[in-house]
Amino acid sequence: MPVRRITAAGLLAVGATLAVPAAPASAHGAPTTPISRSAACAGNGTKPNAAACKAAKKATDGFLGAFDNIRIANVNGDDEKFVPDGKLCSAGLDLYRGLDLVRDDWPSTSVKSGQKLSVSYEGTIPHEGTFRLYLTKASWDAEKKLTWDALGSKPLASITDPPLTGGAYRMKVTLPERTGHQILYVVWQTSSTPDTYYSCSDLIFPAAAASPSPSRSTRSSATHSVAASSAAPVRATVAATVAEPVESAEPAVLAASDSGSSPITIGHWMIAGALGVGALAAAAAGLGRFRRRRNSL
Repeated sequence: MPVRRITAAGLLAVGATLAVPAAPASAHGAPTTPISRSAACAGNGTKPNAAACKAAKKATDGFLGAFDNIRIANVNGDDEKFVPDGKLCSAGLDLYRGLDLVRDDWPSTSVKSGQKLSVSYEGTIPHEGTFRLYLTKASWDAEKKLTWDALGSKPLASITDPPLTGGAYRMKVTLPERTGHQILYVVWQTSSTPDTYYSCSDLIFPAAAASPSPSRSTRSSATHSVAASSAAPVRATVAATVAEPVESAEPAVLAASDSGSSPITIGHWMIAGALGVGALAAAAAGLGRFRRRRNSL
């Protein structure tokens, strides 16, 4: 009998334990579109095997807090006082410090300048409040940790009590001109609780366009102009050379004789030799006639 009574008492205790309703979770919300670092990597995140998520977990001693619980109480809009530079993605909370790592492989969303970006902020426990959406400046260096100055002084949009549809607050914001890796920083200041929530979503804009190279036709025109300008002096030089008058024929004959290859020059020498021989013969004949006349006298 004592055994039966103990067993019955044990069963009643178990039943009573099961009948007690579970306490509400101490978690409230985070952006899932565009995917935030916490929604991707933290507890119950959707991309825990991503390289950046593994690195974040390792940097936080192997454990990251719940994805929807990056919150600080009693901030009252004084965000910069409570969240230090370089720790915006973790809100300065030690359980999330791995989310502040500088990496280029965080789970991200591809976007374009001028796009109306849809934002879905999952509300695991709904609250009233205002969302402030910031975007890093065009001059932000993605190889440095995020600071308040990199976000500018004004948010892209400030939206109070957006509709909760399908378990998420849904908003739209128009993206300004940006290139490369940027961060959408969302601050949710609740009015029904003293808490303010923080998150980082990595956005990838198209890279900056490269400077256009000269077109083929431009290069061809430039080449033609250079060729024409180079050829003009050559033609002028040739014309000037041809038109230059020759002062006498003698230098040309001498130049030809020096080369030893002009048949005209050789002919001249043969004619001159023949004339010389003729002159000598005529002189000899005259001398002979002179002697015969002298002897006859």
